Amino acid sequence: MNWISNYVRPRINSIFSRRETPDNLWTKCSECGTMLFHREVSDNLNVCTSCGHHMAITPRDRFTALFDGGIFAEIDVPEPIADPLTFRDQKKYPDRMKLAQKTTGEKDAMLVAVGDIGRTPIVAAAQDFSFMGGSMGMYVGNAIIAAATEAVKQKRPLVLFSAAGGARMQEGILSLMQMPRTTVAVQMLKEAGLPYIVVLTHPTTGGVTASYAMLGDVHIAEPNALICFAGPRVIEQTIREQLPEGFQRAEYLLDHGMLDRVIKRTDMREELITIVRMLMGMTPAIKGDLPAPDPEATDAVSEQVTDAK
Repeated sequence: MNWISNYVRPRINSIFSRRETPDNLWTKCSECGTMLFHREVSDNLNVCTSCGHHMAITPRDRFTALFDGGIFAEIDVPEPIADPLTFRDQKKYPDRMKLAQKTTGEKDAMLVAVGDIGRTPIVAAAQDFSFMGGSMGMYVGNAIIAAATEAVKQKRPLVLFSAAGGARMQEGILSLMQMPRTTVAVQMLKEAGLPYIVVLTHPTTGGVTASYAMLGDVHIAEPNALICFAGPRVIEQTIREQLPEGFQRAEYLLDHGMLDRVIKRTDMREELITIVRMLMGMTPAIKGDLPAPDPEATDAVSEQVTDAK
């Protein structure tokens, strides 16, 4: 037996050929517990392929799937005062902001962009729940005003994806003032005759639900999304009654007339294309990478066919 050939050499080869296994290759569904390969989840827009549970998705990933070819241009949002109340709890407010910015890679809890969906120009805004719970602060108010202003300027509909735990406590009354500010922004769209479509995602609560999230011309929700002002646990503790099963979830609200649609995330793009084109008085979209035909050109072709007969 050759000790060097049979033991030492294989041992050295195993050490140098060892590969690190990334920790983020698999994702566990919080609903059914199934282990999902990360690429499979990403391709399905963070929807569980086993039970259909809708997991969180970032605004950038949502926009990449929403816009044609994943191409969109960001709209600049005016920067608010960094720490208007000099607020501090366990941490200073600026420190919490820096941590959230580092974790998410975003400036704040809302992203605004312009682009086309199905060759239909729109302005879109989306909240990021991973950024301090998607809380509504002055930046979010500025973002919605910027989105509405751009939509009016370019005569485009506004599609907003909400996901928030409510107002941002670190900004106090200034955060609550975003409710009337965003209401005025929505009114700008209505006066310009432009559609405002809201997609409510999990969760949408608090002052967001009490303002711009429920002022749309059409309200769509993702399956099983929690949509409310006060949460079910708070209500149960207040009235000391057992609430109905599924209370304040998207399907419950649809049955009780608070929503117009409950649509899967994977079907959302096609649904939005249909609704936007309908509200804008445009012809139905054509499947495939082609623009909708010009009505006059279509009539001309029809007349030529009739004459030929």
